[in-house]
Amino acid sequence: MPSPTPELEISRDQFVWEFSPNMTPVATVQPGAVIRVETNDCFHGQVTSEAITADIIDLSMVNAATGPIAVEGAEPGDSLLVELIEINPGTQGAAMIIEGWGQLIDQVKAPVTRIFRVEDGVVHMNDRVSFPTRPMVGVIGVATESETLANFHAGMHGGNLDNSLHGPGATVMLPVRQSGAMLAIGDMHASMGDGEISGTGVEIGGDVLIRVNVLKKQQTRWPVTQLADSWFTHGVTTGDLQEAIRLACEEAARLLVDQWGFTMEDAFIFLSVAGDVGIAQSCHPCPGSVIARCSVPKIAACPTPFKELASR
Repeated sequence: MPSPTPELEISRDQFVWEFSPNMTPVATVQPGAVIRVETNDCFHGQVTSEAITADIIDLSMVNAATGPIAVEGAEPGDSLLVELIEINPGTQGAAMIIEGWGQLIDQVKAPVTRIFRVEDGVVHMNDRVSFPTRPMVGVIGVATESETLANFHAGMHGGNLDNSLHGPGATVMLPVRQSGAMLAIGDMHASMGDGEISGTGVEIGGDVLIRVNVLKKQQTRWPVTQLADSWFTHGVTTGDLQEAIRLACEEAARLLVDQWGFTMEDAFIFLSVAGDVGIAQSCHPCPGSVIARCSVPKIAACPTPFKELASR
């Protein structure tokens, strides 16, 4: 089936470096709008060759997010639904080893940069190593309730969730804290492994085709995402993986109880026997967020995160 034609295109020249309560939209759309969003690579064009390493670029200029886009009718207490229809990476990406970052940093020399060629759905790392693309977006978020957070960080608003499952076909549900929601998207990867253990995926610019909708008077504390066969919750902390896992599991259990009539005991057991806990982001040491997810299979008893979505 061909992709829908976008009614609006947002240039990568219109971007923000942070999410805050007072964001000014670059465009306003109606629910149901299809939009093509151009994105910058996470390094904002600073890395063009393997000679350019993390020690000689400005690491404060990372994760520009295109937008924000206001959606009519989105109000605090609602959820903004962002369907990722297409994610189209460019032709050249980069990954880095950054001094002091990641689980293997004591076993390697740093800083190091690798440039990747991306062509016909394949990522070429070198003459010997190539693999299929897994395009996804790392940053997807809305205006915050009260704090200002740089795009490097994740939180209840979304932001740098760095979830490898945020690829084509996913619908990301973001808790609306301000009128219009104020959606911004960036930090595309041609591929990124779970955990992103060195702190970078195949960082690349490109464009994303999205459809936005509003779910009225339904909201979770943290972003929730729906896939074809499952839905999952997120948990975010500044450095405690166990706490991030607890938050993600707690959110999933709460949805099972509040939306689908599970007892907490049954929700706990069901998540243990049929759910999956995963790690979206865990590059440590690193100043970034730790992000876990808890996946729930779509079955008749809980086919969507929110009961209202089951009838759509």
